[in-house]
Amino acid sequence: MLIEVKDIQLVSSAMMNILHEEEINIINDFHDAVVEKDSDKIDELFKVVQFDVEDHFSTEEAMMEESKFYAMQIHKSEHDTMRKKLNALQDHWEKNREPEEIRRFLEDEFKHWLVLHVARWDSETALHLGDSM
Repeated sequence: MLIEVKDIQLVSSAMMNILHEEEINIINDFHDAVVEKDSDKIDELFKVVQFDVEDHFSTEEAMMEESKFYAMQIHKSEHDTMRKKLNALQDHWEKNREPEEIRRFLEDEFKHWLVLHVARWDSETALHLGDSM
């Protein structure tokens, strides 16, 4: 298991907490497949990860836009950076089929990014949403 639900700060938006918990479960399944070097499962779950991350980010961005969150562009730019990294990682996977690179990314970068992103941006966004929605 890469990330435990308790590792991610709860925020004041139930919807955002649900998105985070779903993403943690998907990322953990993906990480397990990577550790096991199960190429077929990695292929299958990479699509699920990409879909889930896009759904997560797009949902948050729609909520921020609707509520006119003052720091939406900064928050969205963090999402966009992670989108690019995941797309590049998937492209590299499709060309080289190296699970070790995915494992390093998940363990050394994604996990820490998610913890910090939720603590910094999602928690602040959730407070704003609570006041305006």
